[in-house]
Amino acid sequence: MDITAELSLYPLQKDYIRVIDSFITQLAASQNVIVVTNAMSTQISGAAGPVFALVQAALEASYRDFGKQVLVCKFIPGLLPIRPA
Repeated sequence: MDITAELSLYPLQKDYIRVIDSFITQLAASQNVIVVTNAMSTQISGAAGPVFALVQAALEASYRDFGKQVLVCKFIPGLLPIRPA
């Protein structure tokens, strides 16, 4: 099953840009999914297993490295046409 996800990360600290950049960098390093970032969110598209595994790994690393933060996710079945801004 293919899915498209939209993610928005909200770090609960003053130095939030560094946290968001690190999270996006980890997502973008994946070769198994399509990752597109814009001013509002990051979209990921691909097979469900790799998408969920990537979100889990990136969030666990971000929690470990930076502490408390909120991740808002929307998961939509299918491959939506996501493109860089």
